[in-house]
Amino acid sequence: MISTAMEPSAFDKPYDPHGVENRWYPRWEEQGFFHAGEAKPGRAPYCIVIPPPNITGSLHLGHALNNTLQDILIRWRRMRGDSALWLPGTDHAGIATQNVVERQLHQAGTDREKIG
Repeated sequence: MISTAMEPSAFDKPYDPHGVENRWYPRWEEQGFFHAGEAKPGRAPYCIVIPPPNITGSLHLGHALNNTLQDILIRWRRMRGDSALWLPGTDHAGIATQNVVERQLHQAGTDREKIG
């Protein structure tokens, strides 16, 4: 009988993307994967900025849904012939960031009122 189960040590926990990205990132840049290309005459370029995971580090089904919908929209625009770009972007989680920072300040004994 052939076992199809992988050894528990086959994957690092948690996943560390640096090994993969360090190997592939130069190729992605060479291939122009972070550029939408020339805009078509009479058509505006189309771009969706991918927000990074929030400061809490907790990913949930909402993140999967959001990224799936973004992927669908980008592919649809490309199929229409638009110059479309799906680009990693900036942090969108201002409220979560504020909560984490305020909790850290409180734990350090620093009041928000003293800072402002």
